[in-house]
Amino acid sequence: MTIHWVSPLPPAETDIAHYTARILPALSARAEVILWTNALEWDVSLERYCTVRHFDPDTILPRAFTAARCGTGPEVVFIHIGNSWVYHAGFLRLAQRIPSVIVLHDLAIQELMIEAVEYNEWEATRYLAGMEKWYGAEGRQIGEACLNKDKRGSEICSRMPGYELVLEKALSVLTHSSPGQAVIQARFAEPACHLLPLPFEIGPTPQRAQLSHGPLRLLQFGWIGPNRRLEQVLDALSQMPADFDFRLDIMGKIWNPAIIQAKLVELNLAHRVHLHGFVSEAVLENALRQADLVLNLRHPTMGEASGSQLRIWNAGAPAAVTYHGWYAELPEDVVYFIDIDDEVAQLHALFTTLAADRRAGADIGAAGRTYFEAHHAPDSYAEGIVKIAQQAVEKDNEKLAVRLSAKYYLERLGLA
Repeated sequence: MTIHWVSPLPPAETDIAHYTARILPALSARAEVILWTNALEWDVSLERYCTVRHFDPDTILPRAFTAARCGTGPEVVFIHIGNSWVYHAGFLRLAQRIPSVIVLHDLAIQELMIEAVEYNEWEATRYLAGMEKWYGAEGRQIGEACLNKDKRGSEICSRMPGYELVLEKALSVLTHSSPGQAVIQARFAEPACHLLPLPFEIGPTPQRAQLSHGPLRLLQFGWIGPNRRLEQVLDALSQMPADFDFRLDIMGKIWNPAIIQAKLVELNLAHRVHLHGFVSEAVLENALRQADLVLNLRHPTMGEASGSQLRIWNAGAPAAVTYHGWYAELPEDVVYFIDIDDEVAQLHALFTTLAADRRAGADIGAAGRTYFEAHHAPDSYAEGIVKIAQQAVEKDNEKLAVRLSAKYYLERLGLA
């Protein structure tokens, strides 16, 4: 089996790139893997496990995939779709041309599509036609409002997530959350939608490095869009008592840093909140070891499983998550749940508890690590990928047989 894996690759500043690197040893042990990227550089250590090819998503044809492989067995293209136009705009265009297995890291991809149009990475006419096809005249109208910046993609994603636009040529779909799978299955009888728990390389037993004194160490990291509740967290922190001592480190890309910087000045939090931008894995791991609480809130949900949460569990750190979507299916003892309708009050209570007892989150962190080890190993994920690839090949062969049979029948009737 040859698996053509179209994905962001390290050093791309997205966890999907690191996810690919994490599963590569297990996946390459079970199939011939060829990584395809439209980026101009990649981490050469990936080539220890497989071939890496640069390609143009607008011109590559299926025969080019076939020509790149060494084997002669069946082959399948997997295309990874997230919500960042920077890494996925080209893949969006490719998915609309070539039959493939679509790995949906986010069901809500309005921001991907809208910003792809804004930055001339996709055609407005194709976006609007897709919105009208799947959401009717209202969809086109709202799509136009988004392109005109009268609405934001995050505001419409719960009603019109947009994933339908990348599935029209899909052989099958893979999602990492059962709520996401349920949404897709309710929408489509075909293609088949598969579910696999998001994988993460299980590291050594974490050595926590929390301090028993000084400011409460809070951390937020990753790709931080409007749905990650950072503005709401800052509002909640600004309302804490004057003697509440804390430090919030923000590591990752913020959708609009100017908005957050202005808010920090407005709330007089600039001396307590530190914006680091994207950091190395080593710096992030050290921050996770020291954190008293990691903030991983998300609303509205993008329909995704959280790679950030897996990293938090791997470090044995306690996390606060929104009780919604994928998170709502987690056991109650592996995270701190925050209800969106009572967000500020529950955050205040949690901050107060942890400030009074730095070890209060230890049990949550340890239970999260145990749950993580039992459910998110790369080996079982790689086995699942190969099975999905095999089923996609069988389904594609069935469709080809039907087409050939229909053509033969029409030729016999003189209608072809």
